[in-house]
Amino acid sequence: MRTKLNRGVICLLSLVSILFGMLVISNSTEVKAETVNEYIINNKIRPVSIQYREGTFNQWFGYENGVGKPEGVVVHETADYSATAENEVAFFNREWPTIQSYVHAFVDNNEIINIHSADYGVWGAGPTANNKYIQVELCETHTRDAFARSVTNDAYYVAAKLIQYGLPDVPGQTVVSHYQVSKMYGETTHTDPTGFFASMGYNMDQFNDLVSTFYHNLKLYGDVYITGGSTNSGNNASSANVLRVNNPNGSYVPIMAMRNDGTFARVTNRALMNNTDWQTDKVKQYNGVTYRRVATNEWVASTYVI
Repeated sequence: MRTKLNRGVICLLSLVSILFGMLVISNSTEVKAETVNEYIINNKIRPVSIQYREGTFNQWFGYENGVGKPEGVVVHETADYSATAENEVAFFNREWPTIQSYVHAFVDNNEIINIHSADYGVWGAGPTANNKYIQVELCETHTRDAFARSVTNDAYYVAAKLIQYGLPDVPGQTVVSHYQVSKMYGETTHTDPTGFFASMGYNMDQFNDLVSTFYHNLKLYGDVYITGGSTNSGNNASSANVLRVNNPNGSYVPIMAMRNDGTFARVTNRALMNNTDWQTDKVKQYNGVTYRRVATNEWVASTYVI
């Protein structure tokens, strides 16, 4: 049975609807006010360490300028709604001969997995780009926090590789999206990560800002402290306690962990970038080798210090 509402009730309901609408608009405005990069900084989000695993790709070819001489980094996006970095690594290691595609690394909100030496090219962006660039795939995430963590990891990987290979940070030149590569060389029609970034309220300009922040701080201080509250103190760090590391026989510098009995064991899931500066606070001797501490229970042999 239908009942008739009196005018007072109708007016009250109308007022409630208007106020609710104003509240929704107000809350929506507040959420949009904080950019993804500001969210990263405000929440002190730090990138995870790069894991180095040898994948199955067996096409070892140098870049057009030679082995170990990339010209920059191409940023891809996987276009797979739910796949993680682990999923993508397993898929590409299994299927690359069939799909004729491979990249150097996969990144999500939890991991950075490097599966092919960046000294050599891969098949990810067309013949010209393959002979010029390191290539990294960003996995899709769908919450604000997960996305922020994933682009933090992605930007860190890009900045780390630029520094490792002595490249400048130049958006559109040494840091390019697959979409930019498609426009530059006309060999692919991919537009990633533009569409995915847009769906998360993000764009390549903001990503380049994040890369530049990490690049600057890694180059000066060996850390991304501005977004994560590093133990480094920026310009107040004593230069006497800063060392530069390099592995002339490899693409990264191995690190060691000290066991409870004072012996050292190799850390297998992370390493230091070549030609980067690190603050050190302790020195230990073991089996005739001097080790310097560069992070909590992470030590580098003096043979890699230059």
